[in-house]
Amino acid sequence: MIRTLLSQVKEFRLVSILTPVCMIGEVICEMIIPILMGRIVDYGVMAGNTSYILETGARMIVVALCGLAAGLLGGFFAARAGAGLARNLRKAMFDNIQTFSFANIDKFSTSSLVTRLTTDVTNIQNAYMMMLRMAMRAPATMAVALFMSFTISARLSSIYLVAVAVLAVFMGTMMRSTTRYFKQVFERYDAMNESVQENVSAIRVVKAYVREDYEIGRFNRAAANIYEMFIRAELRLAAIGPVMMGIVYSCILLISWFGANMIVGSELSTGNLMSLLTYCMNILMSLMMLSMVVIMITMSEASARRITEVITEKTSLTNPENPLMEVPDGSIRFENVYFSYSPGSSEPVLKNIDLEIRSGESIGVIGGTGSSKSSLVNLVSRLYDVTEGRILVGGHDVREYDLDVLRGQVAVVLQKNVLFSGTIYDNLRWGDPDATEEECRHACELACADEFIRKMPEGYNTYIEQGGTNVSGGQKQRLCIARALLRKPRILILDDSTSAVDTATDAKIRRAFAEEIPDTTRLIIAQRIASVQGCDRIIVMDDGQVNGFGTHEELLRGNTIYREVYESQTGAGANADFDRQE
Repeated sequence: MIRTLLSQVKEFRLVSILTPVCMIGEVICEMIIPILMGRIVDYGVMAGNTSYILETGARMIVVALCGLAAGLLGGFFAARAGAGLARNLRKAMFDNIQTFSFANIDKFSTSSLVTRLTTDVTNIQNAYMMMLRMAMRAPATMAVALFMSFTISARLSSIYLVAVAVLAVFMGTMMRSTTRYFKQVFERYDAMNESVQENVSAIRVVKAYVREDYEIGRFNRAAANIYEMFIRAELRLAAIGPVMMGIVYSCILLISWFGANMIVGSELSTGNLMSLLTYCMNILMSLMMLSMVVIMITMSEASARRITEVITEKTSLTNPENPLMEVPDGSIRFENVYFSYSPGSSEPVLKNIDLEIRSGESIGVIGGTGSSKSSLVNLVSRLYDVTEGRILVGGHDVREYDLDVLRGQVAVVLQKNVLFSGTIYDNLRWGDPDATEEECRHACELACADEFIRKMPEGYNTYIEQGGTNVSGGQKQRLCIARALLRKPRILILDDSTSAVDTATDAKIRRAFAEEIPDTTRLIIAQRIASVQGCDRIIVMDDGQVNGFGTHEELLRGNTIYREVYESQTGAGANADFDRQE
């Protein structure tokens, strides 16, 4: 875990090294000052030597200025190192997330990934800055102060050793007991962020069903859980301060008592006692710093593990050693395919799928909710890998292709359409970054989107709000179809992507496909028989299996499910649909 995090320091190694160096320089300057103070008392004040006092005082000013400069530089270097590490951690996580397969993404919730990229990284940034400064400065201060104290009086300085040992045991015990609570805190952060994300993204549904009070209560419960867990953790950490202060001030009392007796017995000078007390305060401050470091490490340990999980997560889909870099055609073949989302699942989602689709064919896919229509087409572009069997595209197993090449030739318009912030042109060019304005317009004409775009105030330069909230569902679907067409794919998958458009527009889109991209294999998932009956062949899915595969006429004659749904939708039979079979 530590190695993974430190590997992201990269170009900030130099400032990470310079920070503790500056901190050591500051410590050395601070440790020289008590010696000079003691000499002023013993050789200046006690001897009445004014010139010695002035000369030594001038040296103290120079040493103090050097310490100030070292401290300022250390703070500057630490800030750069901490911010740089945070930037690199976020980049490393985000870059790795982009390589994730759908199976990897399913492992982490969206809210959890957001928390890891924000709150967790901020915790690591603060902890790293503090460790560079305090974790070096505090032990160095303590070590030098102890050494200087022993050079003055070994007997009195032994009091420090006992105090440091007791505090070390106490702080170690508190750190172990508190780490468990902070781990639970960040897990509950995920739950709260999930509540916020769902509420904001579905705010229209919340208001439509008047569920504001329910959502407020849900959020309050999540926030209260975090509050309670933080209280438990902070109560344990709060005990560190009083215990530490009690032990250190006990040291001061003991040193003052025994030191005064030693002065009376001429075993110690007044200046040396002042130096010892100053070193005692230095040790006090270093222990306070160490307690802060312990708290930050305790809080950031859970964050470090969560960040490391994302950075080290390996995608379940990888390129072969010598991948194929060209897809010959759009033919698709399923050979005894079984698929499960979870490797340990007892019941596969897809079972014994054997299909052969010729290049350029138009294939409809219909079936009830949960019949695994989307799961079937997701395997074509290798968004998931099959559990058993294989899928061939262009005559080759999809696992033999370079992933980018394969997905570049399989355009998918998913069931949940997504538009991004930017102009319509910006969104269309997700399909082809180099597409000309004319190519964008032509794709929109095929998708029946050109007409409503031209009616917008700024046409194709109209700005799309986040999530496409300023366009209707049908408009969003047509823009997504146009975006997919700009890729000029060998295979086009429409996952129920015309459900929000009227039947006339749906028919125009299908007719445009047949005329403009006849060589592209089209897989069209739909709930309406009218959307697929003109396809060359139709797949009927039922409970993860192929219940029927043939033309519209063949299925009407030989497939009970298809015939009953057709009669239901055309008004020619009894009430039936895909989700209700007698």
